[in-house]
Amino acid sequence: MERVPLSVLDLATVREGHSSADALRGTIAIARTADELGYRRFWVAEHHNMPAVASTAPPVLIASVAAQTRTIRVGSGGVMLPNHMPFAVAEQFAILEALHPGRIDLGIGRAPGTDQATAAALRGVSPYLTVEQFPDHLRAVLALLGDDRIDPGPVARLRATPVAESFPEVWMLGSSTYGAQVAAALGLPFCYAYHFAMGSDVDAALHLYRAGFQPSERFPEPYPMVSASVIAAETTAEAQFLAGPSRVMVQSLRTGRLGPIVAPENATDLDPSLPGTQYAGTAEEVVAGLDALVERTGAREVMLAGTVYDPATRQDTLARIAKAWGL
Repeated sequence: MERVPLSVLDLATVREGHSSADALRGTIAIARTADELGYRRFWVAEHHNMPAVASTAPPVLIASVAAQTRTIRVGSGGVMLPNHMPFAVAEQFAILEALHPGRIDLGIGRAPGTDQATAAALRGVSPYLTVEQFPDHLRAVLALLGDDRIDPGPVARLRATPVAESFPEVWMLGSSTYGAQVAAALGLPFCYAYHFAMGSDVDAALHLYRAGFQPSERFPEPYPMVSASVIAAETTAEAQFLAGPSRVMVQSLRTGRLGPIVAPENATDLDPSLPGTQYAGTAEEVVAGLDALVERTGAREVMLAGTVYDPATRQDTLARIAKAWGL
């Protein structure tokens, strides 16, 4: 059976008793494993002012990950554009592409990815204003990164880098129909964040994406990807035990009592209705769930997320799934 490519999303999560530096080293170790196993991409997220997430500046982390891997594509999942000026984003990713040609992805999201006070601190203006400007800012980034279809407007005199030989691959990210429609209108690949929006409108979003897709030179056909949260272990019981920290994270987000990732043995007394990892079981069980997700959505690629305590758990999960998937 020929299956779609698999990729990896990481947040550089900080666990109890460990530092941000430990989290970042863990991310690089996971990226190396993904590279060796044949995963297509390794993306890092952007979050701010969160005790459990050290991935605050994707371009900086991407530079380190790309330098310490060989062939895997490395990118952002994503850069939250309302937090940044478009020219700065284009410059950063033009440098990354020049350093690692053909390996850089720029995934862009519309949400600030943090609370309003932090978002305002990042840009010095109201996050509401920057979200409203998102379509124009996205077009500016595309124009600066070599998309000749886009009228550059005010950025016409600017260059993201003096002499570009290639450009990063730009993706639209989202967990709603809005992102799907933007990606369709601009002929961009689209990644639906199913890993944290499991009960959402993924089917409607992907239908709108395909129905409204306007072909572009780089993407003459729609290219949908979906993300899913996974943990694979030797037994189902072990996987469910290792998934405990993900349920604690959900509870923390709901209650506003954020903290570092707890150890599985400390993930007790939880509301059994709390969601956590979507696919937690043996590699065969996880792969069966992913096969069903691909069949349901028609995704051309799947990105694997997962909240775990130990980076070694993620490496083991990726190895088990890679073998069962046939990478």
